[in-house]
Amino acid sequence: MAVLDIIEIPDERLREQSERVAEFDDALKEQTRDLFDTLRATKGIGLSAPQAGIFKRIILVHVPDDDFGERLYINPEILSKSKSRYVQESCLSVPGIEGNVVRCTRLKVRAQDINGEVKEFDVDGLHAVCVQHELDHLDGVLFTDRLSWFKKLRLKMASGPNAGLSRAA
Repeated sequence: MAVLDIIEIPDERLREQSERVAEFDDALKEQTRDLFDTLRATKGIGLSAPQAGIFKRIILVHVPDDDFGERLYINPEILSKSKSRYVQESCLSVPGIEGNVVRCTRLKVRAQDINGEVKEFDVDGLHAVCVQHELDHLDGVLFTDRLSWFKKLRLKMASGPNAGLSRAA
C-alpha cells in the first residue's frame, strides 16, 4: 500500500479521458488500496484515479459523518439527478482555488464494485456533489471549467496565462 502523488494544474494529464475498467483482478485491488490510502492522507472527501496518475474510471468518496461511508465506484455513471443548486467546491488537483458551481444534490448512480458486480446507489447532499466532481475528472473536466466566465477571468489574471485553469478561460 502506498500514498500516491496528486497531479496538479497545469499538468495536461488532468485533461485525459480515463479508460473503463475491464479486469477485476489483484492489480485493481492493489490500485484501489493505494487510492484509498492517498485519499485518507489528504483532507479531501473524494479522489479520482486520474488525479493519482491512474487513467481508469475509478472514483472514491468519503464524506465524514454522512450515511454513505467510504465508497468505491468503478465505471460509474449517473442514471438520474435532481435538485440543482450552487455549491462551493475545491479540488486536490487545483490547490488554493475555490468557486461556486451548479451541481445536483440527488443522484442515482450505477457502478461496479471491486469484484465487478454492478450496483445502484441513491446518494444525496455533499456525497452526490462529490460524485459529480470526481466523475468530471474521469472525462478530463476540472471544476474550474464550470465556473462563471467572470470568475475564470479573475483566476486567470491572478494565476497567469499558463495556469491551466480552464480550456475556455
